[in-house]
Amino acid sequence: MTTERRLSEIVEDILVDRPNGEASIAELIHEIPNRINLTADDYQGSLTRPNEAIWEQRVRNITSHKGSSRNFIYRGYLEQIDGGLRITDAGRLHQQARNPV
Repeated sequence: MTTERRLSEIVEDILVDRPNGEASIAELIHEIPNRINLTADDYQGSLTRPNEAIWEQRVRNITSHKGSSRNFIYRGYLEQIDGGLRITDAGRLHQQARNPV
């Protein structure tokens, strides 16, 4: 099953490719399956969010778990914006360190 951390890394990868560094949660959920092979477990239904897969819930958890010390918003890599996320300068550095050219 894909972890919230791994999904956060994929979100960084998506946002760094965007000119303004921003995307709505809906845009991220649309793009993530193009960037990573999600598992059968990822596609299981969420127990707490009807009509949503576990992996989609984990993407939304990036904003709802922003107080957790391992969260990418908490660490300053991402910023919550109205309906979505924006990558920060620290997030761009973090993404580059994970994906050296």
